[in-house]
Amino acid sequence: MRASPEDRAPAGLIWGLQRRLLVLLFLPLGLVGLVSVFFHYQGAGTAALQQDQQLLRLVPLLADSVVVTQPRDAPRPIDIDADPGLALLLAPTVEEFLKAREGYAGYGVMDANGRLLLGERWLPTVLPTTSDAEFLSVVEGGITYRVVAQRSRTAAGDLIVMLADGSDARQHWLDTVLVRVLLPNLLLMLVAAVAVTWAVSRALRPLIDLKEAVERRSPRDLSPIDAQAAPAEVRPLVSSLNRLFSLVNDQTESQRRFVADAAHQLRTPLAGLQAQVEAWAQVTRSMGSNELLSLRVEQVLRLRDATRRTSQLANQLLALSRADSIGIDTQPMEQVDLLELCENILALYLDAAAERQMDLGVETAPAQTRGHTWLLRELLINLVDNAVKYTPAGGRITLRCGQDESQTPPQAWIEVEDDGPGIAAAERRRVLERFYRLPGMVAEGNGLGLAIAEEIARAHRTQLRLSDGATGRGLRVRVAFEAVRAPAGAVRESFEG
Repeated sequence: MRASPEDRAPAGLIWGLQRRLLVLLFLPLGLVGLVSVFFHYQGAGTAALQQDQQLLRLVPLLADSVVVTQPRDAPRPIDIDADPGLALLLAPTVEEFLKAREGYAGYGVMDANGRLLLGERWLPTVLPTTSDAEFLSVVEGGITYRVVAQRSRTAAGDLIVMLADGSDARQHWLDTVLVRVLLPNLLLMLVAAVAVTWAVSRALRPLIDLKEAVERRSPRDLSPIDAQAAPAEVRPLVSSLNRLFSLVNDQTESQRRFVADAAHQLRTPLAGLQAQVEAWAQVTRSMGSNELLSLRVEQVLRLRDATRRTSQLANQLLALSRADSIGIDTQPMEQVDLLELCENILALYLDAAAERQMDLGVETAPAQTRGHTWLLRELLINLVDNAVKYTPAGGRITLRCGQDESQTPPQAWIEVEDDGPGIAAAERRRVLERFYRLPGMVAEGNGLGLAIAEEIARAHRTQLRLSDGATGRGLRVRVAFEAVRAPAGAVRESFEG
C-alpha cells in the first residue's frame, strides 16, 4: 500500500529540518577541524625548524668532542671494527641531547672518504664538499630521523660529523592530528547527529500535532486555533492562520448574507410580476374589447415598471457582489479621469432629469486618481440614481469633481449634491447598510444604492462622507481619493436637464 503525500509530510518535515540542522552543525565543526589541522601543521613546522636549528648548534659541539687516542703518524687500521685511534668526549649539551632522546637519536663520525669511524652503522654516507650543513631524512627501524651532516675541522683533521634526531615533529603531526583533532571531532559529530535526530523528532511533535489537528477539521470549521497550545516559535504562524480563518469566515458569512438578502429581495418583485400577469389573464376573459384595450395598456405599464425594478435590483446585486469580492485588490488599477467620468454619467441621466423637470448639472475641475474604472463608474451611477430617485420634481442635482492640493498627499474627489429631503444625521450610518430604507420613504428602491457605493469606496481604501446640502437641506455625498497628479486648471461646466 502506497503512502499518500499527506502521510509522508511529517516524516519529510522532520528529515528536512534534521538535514538542515546537521549541515549547520557539521559545517562549523568541519571548519574548526580544518583550522585545527592547519594550526597543528604550522606548529609542527615551527617545531621542526627549531629542531633543525638545534641540530646546527650541536654539530660543532659534536665535532669538538672528537679526541685522538693515537699519535698522528701511527698506522691506521683498515678494519672498521678496529680502534681508529679516535674517541668522543661528549660535550655536556650533546650528551644531554642524546640521553633525552635515547633510542631516537644517533651520531656518526666519518673520514673525508665516507668511512665510518665512530657512531651508528645505519647512518648514510654523506660527503659534503663545503663546510655548509646538509639535511636529509632517513628511515631506520620504522623511525624517521632528521639527519644533519657537516664537514668540520677536528683534532683528527677534516672529518664529516653527523647528528640524527628521530623526534621530528613533522614526521608525527599526522598521528597527532588524528588523535587530538579528527577523532574527537568525528566522535562529536556522531553524537551530535544522534542527539539532533532525537531532539528534532521530539521538538517537532507539537508542530505535527498541530498539522494533524488542522487536517482533521471540517471545511466548515473556521474557528481559531488555540495559539497558547502551540510552541512559542510557531505562535506567529498560528496567529496568521487565525487571521486568515477570520477573513475567510467573514467573507463566507458575507456571501451567505448576500445570497439570503438577494433571494428575499428578488422574491417581492417577481411575486408582483406574477400576480400582475395572472390578474391580467383572469380579467381579460370577461371584458369587452375597449375595456380590454385600456386594461392592457395599464397592465403593460405596470409590467414595464416591475420589470425595470427587477432588472435594476439584479444589476445592483451584481455590482454589490463584484464590489464585495475579496479578489478586488489583486486586480490591476489604472489611472481614472474623474472629470470625464462625471460628464459621461451626466449624459446617462439627462433624460430622466428632464422628465421630472430637474436641474441636473456638473461643476468640474481636472482630477485624476488610480482605481478601477468600472467600479468608480458604478459608484457614481448609484449616487446619481439615488439623487434622481429621491429628489422631488423640479429639484436641483449637481455633480462635482476636483483636486485638493492642500492635503498631504493631494486628494482627488467626486461629489453629488441634491436639494431633496436629505438624511438625518442619526440615520447616515444605517443607510450605508444593505437593504436598509429610511422609514416613510415613498419612492421605490431596494436600499442598495448607498451600500454599493460604500463597498466600492472601501475597495479603494476610502469611504463615503454624508452631509447636508449647501443650503442646509438635501444631501451631499463626497468621496475623496489619492490624486496622481496636480490639476492643469479649474474648469466649470453646467448642463441642465
